[in-house]
Amino acid sequence: MIALALFFLWIIFNGKLTWELAAFGLVISTALAWFIQRFITPKFTLRNQWKIAAQVPGYLRYVWLLIKEITLANFAVMRLILTDRDVVVPKLVTLNTKLKTNTARIVLADCITLTPGTITVHLEENEYLVHCLDESMEEGLRSSEFEKRLLNKEAVWEKAVTR
Repeated sequence: MIALALFFLWIIFNGKLTWELAAFGLVISTALAWFIQRFITPKFTLRNQWKIAAQVPGYLRYVWLLIKEITLANFAVMRLILTDRDVVVPKLVTLNTKLKTNTARIVLADCITLTPGTITVHLEENEYLVHCLDESMEEGLRSSEFEKRLLNKEAVWEKAVTR
């Protein structure tokens, strides 16, 4: 799997495809993949590589959700700034999450911070302190699609570890 990815990169970086380049790239990428798997990441077996590759579509859907939410939040912040509303009421919100792993908690905190109008101020265990530009943004935090997707990912991660 690593060899295939390295070979693909070899072809892209060369910019053309001849049988000499393909043969040389195949030898180099196979040797490099063997070295990586043997000495650098011995636990990164072919079986683990396939498990990771099977999860890629889920990660791409999560990135798509993040891009969509960033875009929608940008419009909400623009609407807040450009309307003739005189009073903007910032608010600090405390959220609790059901996420169990530190990785998922940190990803959620980063997604909140990347979304315009909200900043994760503090994270401790399963409690977040989030600054919202306006109190109307609190609702989006309470019913977060990010957390739902991360809970699903945690279930997948848990199954992968217990196998």
